[in-house]
Amino acid sequence: MSIRVGMVSLGCPKNQVDAEQMMFRLRDFGFELIEDAALADVAVINTCGFIQSAKEEAIETILEFLELKKEGRIKGVICTGCLAERYRDQILEQLPGLDAVVTLGKDGEIAEIIEDIVRGKQSGLIEGDKLDLPLNGGRVLSTQPFYAYLKIAEGCSNRCTYCAIPSIRGDFRSRPMEEVLEEARGLADKGVTELVVIAQDTTRYGEDIFGESRLAQLLTELCKIEGFKWIRTLYFYPERITDELLDVIAREEKLVKYFDIPIQHCNGDVLRRMNRHGDRSTLAALMTKIRERIPDATLRTTLITGFPGETAEQFEELAEFVNEIKFDRLGCFAYSPEEDTPAASFPDQIPEDEKQRRADIIMEQQMFINDELNQRKLGSEVEIVVEGFDRYAECCFGRSAADAPEIDGKIFFTTPRKLTAGDYVKVKLTDVLDCDLLGEVVE
Repeated sequence: MSIRVGMVSLGCPKNQVDAEQMMFRLRDFGFELIEDAALADVAVINTCGFIQSAKEEAIETILEFLELKKEGRIKGVICTGCLAERYRDQILEQLPGLDAVVTLGKDGEIAEIIEDIVRGKQSGLIEGDKLDLPLNGGRVLSTQPFYAYLKIAEGCSNRCTYCAIPSIRGDFRSRPMEEVLEEARGLADKGVTELVVIAQDTTRYGEDIFGESRLAQLLTELCKIEGFKWIRTLYFYPERITDELLDVIAREEKLVKYFDIPIQHCNGDVLRRMNRHGDRSTLAALMTKIRERIPDATLRTTLITGFPGETAEQFEELAEFVNEIKFDRLGCFAYSPEEDTPAASFPDQIPEDEKQRRADIIMEQQMFINDELNQRKLGSEVEIVVEGFDRYAECCFGRSAADAPEIDGKIFFTTPRKLTAGDYVKVKLTDVLDCDLLGEVVE
């Protein structure tokens, strides 16, 4: 009888790519992959360990599967991913029912580890050098078939004072360009029409290999691959958005005009404490430049409120900046102090309720901005990629080029003909409901 293995991947798309590579190795080894991990013989929980809420989600998920193991419904539970890398020594002590804690450098041996567990061998902590994390190889896509993530680098060297990623994932290291292009060609051959380019800092791609960023060149080469309709890039670092990069995005039709730029704050003093650069004027100038160069650009950002030492005046400046720029997409998070990061020991830590209050204010502002921007879109026609059918609303839903998968909103629309996920159709926008746009297919 074949052994059934289920994968639960938590956190960001970069972690999801790691999970997809592990699933390929498991399938290639002869295991049966099963979508519902609760029905598997062995469950692999590929965890996130970035901030407190992510760690809590990971632990809760592990506990759920350990309960299934206790009930005899599954045989083994394995923890992989960032939590396993970051808390390798504590996890087994606090969650003794785990069969194995596998650090990032051992992802490539996941099949052999599961084989040992099935045979009754005690695995425990399985450690490897994080630099040995496989960056190449086959994948079993866990996204809808028409889109896929393409991870072009691993790790981060920015050393933001609030962030644990460098200690978890190591320094930034780019994948060779031809290796990236070869993987992209393979995804296109599988029918992927929307490619989402990811890394901790995509704008840094190539610096460690060539001494300068080669993202613009990489995107140009990706656009030459037949089959892709949309190529989307996430995680731009604001200081590294060059005129060359803007020119390429403006020129290439396949590159969606979507700028995901996590600025975190706009006040110069707060940014310096974060070990980031710029201030309100330089960031405003960048957003103006993008919109002038690419009038249909979609600007997305993420912000942190309640960073240690953030004064009421600095927070007010951030709120004013949000109202001034009117980002098309925005997420805001209360600062989460992470152990072993410099900011966790900074003075002037702000109470949790105040941090959250400030985040709520920003998000409430953004809701009004979103409503204003959506109202302006009514009557226009946009191209949509179909994602599915909502049987409760009795209509289809999908995304425009202005919406990243799993991050941004949906557009719900009626159609007189049958559509399938992955189809691209023109939709006329007719109404707004709870921040979601509504429309109808244009015949």
